[in-house]
Amino acid sequence: MMNGKKVVVVMPAYNAASTLERTYAEVPKDIVDEVILVDDCSRDDTIKQAQRLGLRCFRHERNWGYGRNQKTCYAEALKTGADVVIMVHPDYQYTPKIIPAMANLCTCGEYDVAIASRILGGTALRGGMPVYKYVANRFLTLSQNLLMSAKLSEYHTGYRAFTREVLEALPLWENSDDFVFDNQMLAQSVYFGFRIGEVSCPTKYFDEASSINFRRSCTYGIGVLQTSMQFRLQKLGYKQYSIFDKNGRGLSNANPQYYSDETPGCTPAS
Repeated sequence: MMNGKKVVVVMPAYNAASTLERTYAEVPKDIVDEVILVDDCSRDDTIKQAQRLGLRCFRHERNWGYGRNQKTCYAEALKTGADVVIMVHPDYQYTPKIIPAMANLCTCGEYDVAIASRILGGTALRGGMPVYKYVANRFLTLSQNLLMSAKLSEYHTGYRAFTREVLEALPLWENSDDFVFDNQMLAQSVYFGFRIGEVSCPTKYFDEASSINFRRSCTYGIGVLQTSMQFRLQKLGYKQYSIFDKNGRGLSNANPQYYSDETPGCTPAS
């Protein structure tokens, strides 16, 4: 716990068997109350590794996508009574060592969302981020800040923390099941007026670290611009979109029939 708040780490996993143990080893157990891993129907031994490490783990019955994985992660974290949920990728691209800094932002009462920025501190290129991804990151971030009247250093990090209030308020079930889910979630946080803090975070690019290819990066970029335009059009009153509807479907609409509880000693969900 931190500042009297329960902190839960969630790991959306896909073929993470080779990096999971290294990632988990850096999770600060003194403040993290529980770690939940959701496996998106990996082809490797991710679940076996998670079970060996004693993690609470769930498995999708088919490969639903990164966005759906997060929906499961957050839904299950809320069931544990989490006050703050921190998403850490189990591919070891981001270090869990800065979890205390992120948790503090969300448990001290000053922020509702915390993101670990690869841009603050200028570590992105030094960490091996491909130049084309760096250029795209800066262009998309500038575009989003202009369209959404915000001032974030980046919107594309996969390392973020949310308070329970945010996760319960956002219509997350309206979001994509693919990679653009990340961006939609931050856009929703801005739209609904939640306070977002940032911390600097180093990043590592290596063979085992997950990364989308050029084609999917282009699809993601188009989705980001579409999300930002939807944000602006709804703010101006020209259009209405379900992802920015405060009465839209939230995590309470999650249907557990598409995944099972694979935690040792637990009966699989029906």
